[in-house]
Amino acid sequence: MDGDLVLYLGRRALETALLVSAPVLVVAMVIGILTAMLQAVTSVRDMTLGMIFKLAGVGITVLLTAGWSLQVVMEFTHEVFSHVQTMGH
Repeated sequence: MDGDLVLYLGRRALETALLVSAPVLVVAMVIGILTAMLQAVTSVRDMTLGMIFKLAGVGITVLLTAGWSLQVVMEFTHEVFSHVQTMGH
């Protein structure tokens, strides 16, 4: 296995992981900021309030982006296996 191929596949793996996790992370961050602003305005200091909204938002995001995420991961897996197949020949 060539060193350049290993670096390429490693970079693609990191890109795929970031691409798949980005929607969930962005939603959790936005909900966290909005919840913190709401708590600052209302002087409510309940830690579970933020977690409830984050869990609901992340769950809905995962449900909405599951098909797309699976497609991205399958394309990456197909690319890796095609490189493995060409190495065998």
